[in-house]
Amino acid sequence: MLCKSASPHGRFFEPSNLLYCITSAAAGTIGVSFFVHFFETIAKILRITFRLLYDVGVYSIILSHNYYFLRNIYLHIRDPFVVPEDGRYYLFGSTDKNIWGSRGTGFDMYVSVAGTGPDAFTEFEGPFPAFRPPEDFWSETNFWAPEIHRYQGSYYMFATFKVRKGRRGTAILKSESGVEGPYAPWSLNAGGASGPVTPAEWECLDGTFFVEGETPYMVFCHEWQQAGDGKICAMPLTQDLKRAAAAPALLFQASEAPWASELRGRAPGSYVTDGPFMHRTGDGALLMLWSSFDKNGNYCIGTAHSQDGTLAGPWIQSNKPLYNADGGHGMIFQGGGGTLYLAIHRPNKTPFERPIFVELIEKDGTVMLRRGESYA
Repeated sequence: MLCKSASPHGRFFEPSNLLYCITSAAAGTIGVSFFVHFFETIAKILRITFRLLYDVGVYSIILSHNYYFLRNIYLHIRDPFVVPEDGRYYLFGSTDKNIWGSRGTGFDMYVSVAGTGPDAFTEFEGPFPAFRPPEDFWSETNFWAPEIHRYQGSYYMFATFKVRKGRRGTAILKSESGVEGPYAPWSLNAGGASGPVTPAEWECLDGTFFVEGETPYMVFCHEWQQAGDGKICAMPLTQDLKRAAAAPALLFQASEAPWASELRGRAPGSYVTDGPFMHRTGDGALLMLWSSFDKNGNYCIGTAHSQDGTLAGPWIQSNKPLYNADGGHGMIFQGGGGTLYLAIHRPNKTPFERPIFVELIEKDGTVMLRRGESYA
């Protein structure tokens, strides 16, 4: 019998292999086949468990002073967004325990303990409050998907909220003290009051930021719950990011992607658009990451490519998703040594979402996972 001392990936000693060897040897000694089969099953379960734990990046939690150093398995975050700054990674995301219906608490932030070194994604310090709603805040629920963008020397948070007696929309908040925040409401709605910049009559979410020439834009989703076939739109903003500067324009709809499928258990023609994120490759190509569901019901990330390199497009959809292992709402950031990473949450089921980080490479005007086309 050959007993391996490392996982198939060769990265760490796998305890389940050791257990397999010991128990199989014991079973051979007493000659009981049932014992062999029983412990073979246990060993397989342990191998799968350790593989899953390794994928999420995992093993311990250390309490130190008044804050936690956290391995990824303890970070319950949807929609992760990473900002590399001052030699560290700042991790934001949807951090309320129940983001779907309970009263919103705000957004928390975590900071990599190991800077941008090899262990940067396995240990984080936090949580630290990045946003807490003021008493007169216009939203109580659906505090979703905060993104942090630096623009004209200041840091802005683009985040989704459900307006009291209104619809969901993306608003812009501003920090007066750096990337850590705290962030305070900044944007105004069409009526001039504090609120989302997306159209008040639309159900909108997941606004991201993009600058083309000297014009700032919000790229966001017109949600499937209202639009049916979910849309991704672009809307110019004023230079101070206070207001919408013009009406939104349609970029594409979810059903245009060959890999996207109708949402199960919903009305015919229901296609999800989630989490757009803009990325300009080193050779000048303009890509957009966005999320939806495939025919198997998996939450996936696809890529769309601007045919002429402009925001207006036209946009050409990839035939296959970039990532199809029930993880999504992705963004791209540059790590140490210039390596590109894809940040996503996985799986797509509350309360099991965890942030994971996957290496990317750029090739032929697009991005792909370093270890292949998909993660499944």
